[in-house]
Amino acid sequence: MTVQPPQSFLRRSPLIMSVTEDTVPFCDAHAAHIIRFERALAAHGSGPEACASLRQVICHYFRHHGRRMAWRETEDPYLIFVSEVMLQQTQVDRVRVKYAGFIEAFPDFASLAAAGTNELLAAWQGMGYNRRALSLRRAAQMVIDTYGGALPHAVEDLETLPGIGRATASSIAAFAFNSPTVFIETNIRRVFIHFFFRDRMGITDAEILPLVAATLDQKHPREFYWGVMDYGTMLRKRYPDPNRRSATYTRQTKFEGSDRQIRGKMLRVLIETPCRDAGSLFRKTGVDAGKGDAILRKLIDEGFVAEADGKYRLR
Repeated sequence: MTVQPPQSFLRRSPLIMSVTEDTVPFCDAHAAHIIRFERALAAHGSGPEACASLRQVICHYFRHHGRRMAWRETEDPYLIFVSEVMLQQTQVDRVRVKYAGFIEAFPDFASLAAAGTNELLAAWQGMGYNRRALSLRRAAQMVIDTYGGALPHAVEDLETLPGIGRATASSIAAFAFNSPTVFIETNIRRVFIHFFFRDRMGITDAEILPLVAATLDQKHPREFYWGVMDYGTMLRKRYPDPNRRSATYTRQTKFEGSDRQIRGKMLRVLIETPCRDAGSLFRKTGVDAGKGDAILRKLIDEGFVAEADGKYRLR
């Protein structure tokens, strides 16, 4: 299955005009937008004027530098739903590599709902946080059983799906159905801290959310959030990460030698060799028996692995 719609959102978006329509070089025009924002912020604080000016900053950047991604090139709710789950804890570049193959294997809710654990995890390999794959399958099953195979539109209904919290439910509603929901994720947080909280530490999401709501383009929320996320990605490359000043900021724990790394190794071994005893599994993954047994028990409890007669396999 090729994820290609007849017409690109980026080409027909009301926020994306041809670059040739601008007579001023991008850098000069963008600097002018930022100056207007700074003046509005200085004169009126973080009120409607500043938020409207920031909206123009975002739209101008996106017009020139909006990124193309397969899930931005479709209106299919299933394809967008899968992308949002993949993007929860995985970098865009990694999702780009894995997305097309996953959709090829599971092109709709019905095929995903019926997927076996082995084939599901094989398609998910390299994404990390394998629990998401099982939750994604359970969500597909719930869409089939509860919603007749159609992804629900309401945030409250989306939030009932396994593995979907409030923020992800809101992002799915925005991208799949162009709903003007208000939510925060990493890049959104980064942009609003950068512009509104430059001299502060410990900024809470409760302080940011009203600013997101006031800046949101109510008519074009899908493209607005794409623009904010692309702007946040740019900021991280060019400046010290503003998210370090967020009250929610925590340093990611080291991956090498972590339980998460060992879990992934065990699952890869069981994908390659469907049935193994504990000893050979621990030797293959390079973990001692005590730690390996604890991790293996968690994989059993979480529904990844089944045991029979001292042998272990994927469920």
